[in-house]
Amino acid sequence: MAFLFALFLTGLANAAALFLVASGLSLIFGVTRIVNFAHGSFYMLGAFIGVTLMELLPGAVGFWGAILLTGLAVGLIGALVEIVVLRRIYRAPELFQLVATFGVILVIQDLALMIWGAEDRLGPRAPGLRGVWRIFGEPVPKFDIVLIAITPVILLALWYLITRTRLGILVRAATQDREMVGALGVNQAWLFTGVFALGSALAGWGGALQLPKGGANLLMDFNIIGAVFVVVVIGGMGSLPGAFIAAVLISVLNAFGVAFLPESTLVLMFVVMAAVLILRPYGLLGREETAGEHGQVGAPETPIRPYGPRGVALTVALLVLLAALPAFAEPFLLTLVVDITVFALFAASLHFILGTGGMVSFGHAAFFGGGAYAAALLVYHSETPMELAFLCAPLAAGVLALGIGWFCIRLSGVYFAMLTLAFSQLVWSLAFQWRSVTRGDDGLINIWPADWLNAPMPYYYLTLALGVGGILTLRHIIHAPFGYALRAGRDSPRQAEAMGINVGRVQLVAFALAGAMAGLAGGLFVFSKGSVFPTELEITKSFDALIVVFLGGVKTLAGGVVGASFMTSVEHWLTRLEYWRLVLGLVIIAVVILMPEGIVGTLKRLAGRLRPSTEEAPR
Repeated sequence: MAFLFALFLTGLANAAALFLVASGLSLIFGVTRIVNFAHGSFYMLGAFIGVTLMELLPGAVGFWGAILLTGLAVGLIGALVEIVVLRRIYRAPELFQLVATFGVILVIQDLALMIWGAEDRLGPRAPGLRGVWRIFGEPVPKFDIVLIAITPVILLALWYLITRTRLGILVRAATQDREMVGALGVNQAWLFTGVFALGSALAGWGGALQLPKGGANLLMDFNIIGAVFVVVVIGGMGSLPGAFIAAVLISVLNAFGVAFLPESTLVLMFVVMAAVLILRPYGLLGREETAGEHGQVGAPETPIRPYGPRGVALTVALLVLLAALPAFAEPFLLTLVVDITVFALFAASLHFILGTGGMVSFGHAAFFGGGAYAAALLVYHSETPMELAFLCAPLAAGVLALGIGWFCIRLSGVYFAMLTLAFSQLVWSLAFQWRSVTRGDDGLINIWPADWLNAPMPYYYLTLALGVGGILTLRHIIHAPFGYALRAGRDSPRQAEAMGINVGRVQLVAFALAGAMAGLAGGLFVFSKGSVFPTELEITKSFDALIVVFLGGVKTLAGGVVGASFMTSVEHWLTRLEYWRLVLGLVIIAVVILMPEGIVGTLKRLAGRLRPSTEEAPR
């Protein structure tokens, strides 16, 4: 019993830093509606700045003073990011800010590497709190007890700020209806800057406060951001009390999981999140999200239509060029085009449900990696012919998407996205931990094409035919009655239902079709590389697809393909540099600021200005 109580106290102590970071993210999302994936980077900066200040400032006053100064410093950095980057794109399509925050992550990663180096930094012990207290005979670190005492104080301070001050009244008002707040004469720009700075400061304090327990390293941002989003979603987006309850719940369960079922710790919090969202679709204390209610839908979309003669001619010319490429190109260029085609098909499958169906998936890699693993497992364990194994890739991914989609389509917005992420993590953990079948992180190797395809040129033409064919099939479906029904369900689900459209069924079929196409891309990928590893199922793979869709233009049909081509080409060249993440992050931020409608959307708008309005604008 004493051991269980000690585990409970450990969980409560771990909840302190997690709640600080999660409360900052909850505040930022509640007011600005930004899905801030750079929030983990502010947590990492808090740890590095904190350990640096603690080395300079001696004693207990220096330790706690360093934590205070760290939060202020990270808050200023957050304000700078908001003013320079995010303020310019608040009117862009919903979730477009996610691309900008991804660029911020890359920039901060390399800046931290340049300033503090690649080695981990150990945090100092808190002065006067170096020992343990015995509770029921079990040792509990003194610092843990202090953290347990601090956490409710932080919650009360935030509650007072939100409910008893003028700033809190404005924050709550902006959370409910920020357009009305602006109409009443409140300077929204500075309100958003202040809230973003406060949220960043909370993340910085969280990073500094955990130093005696964890230290500082360059992987902290990615290690914390998943848990933070899980906490915010379980509690309810924008709810501070919900974030507190969820932080305690996740931290305590994780402490018990480490002690009694270590294998579960990789996915335990995602299982809890999936269960909560299935039972309470908007979190414990959250409310329903309505698409576009916060004025971030951007400019109205023009009706979709097939390419005109000029668009068809350009497409045919590009396909002819690609078909003739092996005649004069080097093998490296053929490999690059294969990579671009595979990634373009993967991105187009996500764009199909995101742009046309309004379903934002954070777990689309489950279908890409699922298709790759389905084919690889058949070849590796049963020596199935490549042709048959390849056919199973889209089929298995489609069935997987059908099962996951059955749960997910009941939700919308960020909650839908996070539930797809939860299921994706379950699939990843299966591939990572079921070593007897998947070989874990050693991966499945020697998965090569059949003899008649085992050369650069034949496989290039196979990838080109299936990749382009898959993309054109998706475009054809978008222009078919099914595509219009899917778009109707996105724009006005109640009116679509009144017209006789079964919105849920249409969305489920679209989700399964997108999963099958992602599986097709995964099948092409595994036979082109000859191997597959659990990394193809990770969160970062899903985010890569999201980034390229938004970069290309989520409101254009060619956005996913153009974004994938742009990102893959840029990465191939920039990865040769020492600080390539810094350069790539700056490129992404520049594209986001200069082209808020995406690359294709911006080019389309410029083309419309340059020619008479009577001419047809390409989609």
